Amino acid sequence: MPDGFMFAFQAEVTALAARHRIPATYFFRSFAEQGGLLSYGNDIIDNYRRAAIYADRILKGEKPSALPVQSPVKFELVINRKTANALGLDVPPSLLDRANEVIE
Repeated sequence: MPDGFMFAFQAEVTALAARHRIPATYFFRSFAEQGGLLSYGNDIIDNYRRAAIYADRILKGEKPSALPVQSPVKFELVINRKTANALGLDVPPSLLDRANEVIE
């Protein structure tokens, strides 16, 4: 689950999974970029953009309590094919086609 510990030690976590040949999945793309097998989670950049819109509305005078609670709407799948090959896994073409990014 996403928390400060996982962010602080993401390089160590992904390296440990690779060393023990564990096909792990993660919640943000940075883990797949660090060598994790795959990540599927909300797009952080999109969340920040939407938060900026809320901040703008508040600065223009809207009450924060009047704004609706929002959930993430944009999700992304990132597959690290290099890690999959190192683990001896064949990623199905249908999954590769659905990925937002494939790291070679």
